[in-house]
Amino acid sequence: MTIPHAPGRPWGPPPPPPRLFTRIPDNLPFAVRPNGLKRGLVIFLVLLLPVIVLAGVMSTRYDVDSTGWALLGVTMLALVLLFGGELWSNVRGGPMLALAPDGLWIRTRPTRRQAVWLPWEGIAAISRQSRGLEKLLVVQPHDPRTHRTPDGQLTIDPALFKALLGANPVASLRFADKPKEEILAAVHHFSAGRCPIA
Repeated sequence: MTIPHAPGRPWGPPPPPPRLFTRIPDNLPFAVRPNGLKRGLVIFLVLLLPVIVLAGVMSTRYDVDSTGWALLGVTMLALVLLFGGELWSNVRGGPMLALAPDGLWIRTRPTRRQAVWLPWEGIAAISRQSRGLEKLLVVQPHDPRTHRTPDGQLTIDPALFKALLGANPVASLRFADKPKEEILAAVHHFSAGRCPIA
């Protein structure tokens, strides 16, 4: 006799457990990588350009001495290094999402290379969400062990990550190297009705 293995799932043997990877493989049938150019442009327009414009306005209205310009230069350099480092880590970490007939790979955090593999039967739901400028594909696993390594450590930063992007693994639809429609069509194709998609 089989027993139900997760709330809301049909009777039958449980799906394979989620597995952690240090990086999503590059040789999968459908892989989505971060688009650094798109994200870099948004970072520049939203964060750096206002600082540059403010500096220009301040220099025309006030007499800015060399100390003020040096402080502005250091601030700009710190912002470029901070956001540039995050962008570089995001882009060079390989795919952020990959799909295959047996399951889905997704990063446990957008800027971290570590990823989790979930069988399609192990996914409770896949949905889309908007968070500010970000459009996200959200993967909700059945198994709560998804966010823990074998030694019990969390694979995501629980407080900050959950506040910004929620508790489940996410992949960007806006800052991806493929159009949103192509990604969603691939999710429908490879999942083949084995998990709800909203």
